[in-house]
Amino acid sequence: MPQLNPNPWFLIFIFSWLFFLVIMTQKVMSHLPTKQNLFKKTQKPKPKPWNWPWT
Repeated sequence: MPQLNPNPWFLIFIFSWLFFLVIMTQKVMSHLPTKQNLFKKTQKPKPKPWNWPWT
């Protein structure tokens, strides 16, 4: 049975993980924005007080 022979599949498994961990991370990290301050709001919204019915 070929699926019980780990010789070719283990090598494919190792190379695929190396591809995802080394090459794909570099490609994904190159598309991330470098300036995170542009996306942050400068002022936080003030919370509204709760209206309690018994007060």
